[in-house]
Amino acid sequence: MAKARSVRRNLDSHKVKSINKTVRVGECVLMRPAVPSKPSYVARVERIESDSRGGNVKVQVRWYYRPEESIGGRRQFHGSKEVFLSDHYDIQSADSIEGKCVVHSFKSYTKLHAVGNEDFFCRFEYNSTTGAFDPDRVAVYCKCEMPYNPDDLMIQCEACSEWFHPPCIDMSTEEAKKLEHFFCEDCSSENQNKLQDHAVSRHTDTKVM
Repeated sequence: MAKARSVRRNLDSHKVKSINKTVRVGECVLMRPAVPSKPSYVARVERIESDSRGGNVKVQVRWYYRPEESIGGRRQFHGSKEVFLSDHYDIQSADSIEGKCVVHSFKSYTKLHAVGNEDFFCRFEYNSTTGAFDPDRVAVYCKCEMPYNPDDLMIQCEACSEWFHPPCIDMSTEEAKKLEHFFCEDCSSENQNKLQDHAVSRHTDTKVM
């Protein structure tokens, strides 16, 4: 006698007993890596389905890649919590979910007062076959002309509003944090007199990011 085909049904959410948390479609999760010594994989849950008896729950996920997992590898401007939303989909057992996490937009991530272990950010989509990124260009800053890495301190010139890494302008991080005013090399000569004239009345803090 032929076996009856198992009927699977879609779920809006599923409680993962091992972590005692409910995972919903559209949320981001940490998945158990194949090699225990490696960090957990980051993924977005696209679909949750179970068999007719409610067991054997599977999740369809869309993987986020870490910079070192991409074809180009990690670069200087990549943040420690940066991930790329890839075109790589997979189906995994719900039991392989190790926890929940949040993948923020780049803008919202830079506004966090504190970054937790479960916080990540994404500013690129990644083609896992070609290694191409979308967008393929982002704004660059400083003399080094590098995209912004939220892990690195930057200071803003009060005149031209350009941002600089302290080491790129021969300044230590400690010195940069103590500044009350900052003018870049190009602007300093023409603004030096203005700064002296208004030093007493002006108390605007140097912007850092």
